Amino acid sequence: MTYHRRALALLRHRYASIRAPGGYHRLVPYALAVTVFVCSRMSASGDIGVRSSWPGLALVGLAGASALAAGVARVRRGPIFVVAAVAWIALAMWPALVVASYYAGTSLPRDRIKVYLSGAAVVMGLSIPVGIAAGGQRYITTVATGNFLIMCALLVALPLLGGLWVNARREVFTALRDRADQLEREQHARIDRVRAEERNRIAREMHDVVAHRVSLMVLHAGAMEVNAPDPRTAESAALIRTIGREALTNLRDVLGVLRSARVAEAVLAPQPGFGDLDRLLDASRDVGVTVTRHDEGLPRPLPVTVQRAVYRVTQEALTNVHKYAPDGATDVHLRYLADGFEVAVRNRPSATAGVPLPGAGLGLVGLRERVELLDGRLEAGAEPDGGFTVRARIPYPDREEAA
Repeated sequence: MTYHRRALALLRHRYASIRAPGGYHRLVPYALAVTVFVCSRMSASGDIGVRSSWPGLALVGLAGASALAAGVARVRRGPIFVVAAVAWIALAMWPALVVASYYAGTSLPRDRIKVYLSGAAVVMGLSIPVGIAAGGQRYITTVATGNFLIMCALLVALPLLGGLWVNARREVFTALRDRADQLEREQHARIDRVRAEERNRIAREMHDVVAHRVSLMVLHAGAMEVNAPDPRTAESAALIRTIGREALTNLRDVLGVLRSARVAEAVLAPQPGFGDLDRLLDASRDVGVTVTRHDEGLPRPLPVTVQRAVYRVTQEALTNVHKYAPDGATDVHLRYLADGFEVAVRNRPSATAGVPLPGAGLGLVGLRERVELLDGRLEAGAEPDGGFTVRARIPYPDREEAA
């Protein structure tokens, strides 16, 4: 009874899975179970087998057991072997034996096939004395030499050979699929290699063009500093030379990432954090931008990811000020909140209409992606008085140590 309950539960689970997309191929076990049940009943009634004198309820029970065992034979093959042996020896009921021979060919290893053939020979041999004792049609069908050999061929040999053929065909398809997967992996590897070569080519071109021009700028600034007619001009030239050297350093870092197949393999300098904000603001003040820092709230240690995001938001906002409002006074508000940190950079409108510096227009897009990755929110827009505000609010991570 326990086996029957488990088999019924397994069949119910399979029936429920049919309703899933692409689950109609799972109808095969149910169709096989119904077929085995019908054929087993017809075998016991004498229509396509040996008529049995057992009570009808016993015949239905054995036919049902054969159907359940056939329905779960894909995942549990032991029951079908046992039921097939009992059904054939007791009643010469053949459907379960055919299913058992087929699944033996599709699932058993090569060294186990001989064991199955030995077991099948024992089962066929044990049915002989039962057939002799029963006499009549049972004797003619299962004991007579010619019929016995035909039964062995039809019920054991042919289904077993069919199962072996299906298994061999399945192995061929598996090998072809594995080879196709291997070819696909090799193709992806070639594509990655071509991309790496293209990255190296772009890096070389960037070095030849950008780095050369920046180097010339630094050299000219150094010459201007030496030959400056007044201290103010020398100071400005020194500032240009310092900024140019920093740009060359940053450019080398970018080229290192571009040359690397993976960013993790690139050797990068430590990323700037909250402690570098004053230096960033001083760099803007040195080029003539009026920048005022406002700290609000109770200071507390900030996580590393929050520090980097705050620095990058402030940097990009000041870069936009340099491009579009270099003479506009700028306020940088740094607010410590209970559940996060807020940075707001607001610049007043520019009094002069100059030619803005070139840009890709993707700075704020990249900032928004960076902030949203930290579950934060970025707002940027013009003010009624003509100024511009960039505001980012970043929550504190649940688990991260502050640096």
